[in-house]
Amino acid sequence: MHRFDIPDWVKRHVKERRGRLHAFADMDPATTALLVVDLQRGFMDETVAHSFVPEAIAIVPNVNRLAAAVRAAGGRVVFIRMVATDQAAREWSVYYDELTLAPRRSKRLDGMRAGGPGYELWPGLDVGAADLIVDKTRYSAFIQGSSDLEAVLRREGIDTVLVAGTVTNTCCESTARDAMMRNFRTVMISDANAARSDEAHAAALTNFYLSFGDVMTTGEAMAYLAANARDAAAAAGRVPG
Repeated sequence: MHRFDIPDWVKRHVKERRGRLHAFADMDPATTALLVVDLQRGFMDETVAHSFVPEAIAIVPNVNRLAAAVRAAGGRVVFIRMVATDQAAREWSVYYDELTLAPRRSKRLDGMRAGGPGYELWPGLDVGAADLIVDKTRYSAFIQGSSDLEAVLRREGIDTVLVAGTVTNTCCESTARDAMMRNFRTVMISDANAARSDEAHAAALTNFYLSFGDVMTTGEAMAYLAANARDAAAAAGRVPG
């Protein structure tokens, strides 16, 4: 798992700009969703992967812990799958035709189609019966034409999203940035994201934290969710389960 510590100069900048280190520590569990991005065989199973990310396997326990905490606090969990389609290959031809070598393009198209060997969610994930699954066709799940994720979240009354998964600096960061641009309160979970290098992971999280949203560890997010759920229950005269 990547080691990441927010640099002191970044903390100073964030505190001067926002007044506190975690702008979304007050997240309401009932309107919070965990977005688990691209934890699929196509990124995690070396025998079928078109783009293998070894660190993605290491974050699965944290993703499962956080998913359980979100459910327990009254939030939603959404698993997001990358899917390759002929339409996406045509409409996103700059990526498929110009930025990807032919053998890799073919492996991605074949492996990440619905039902393909890379499309399946990683079997080590704990997927609950009430969890949602959304397919996307671009790096970002929020960009126009990629998925119906925004409509799904709006329907569920979600205003805060926690972003986990792989690759930190590609699909996760793109989804997180666009979530913020669509006016969601957005948190990237530092030890539940995985990249191909520590440097890429750190650069993405640092830049996101500076300008786009919040960055927390799994433990921090779980603690805020639990505390806020207790506060909400106490205010309503209930004892949380």
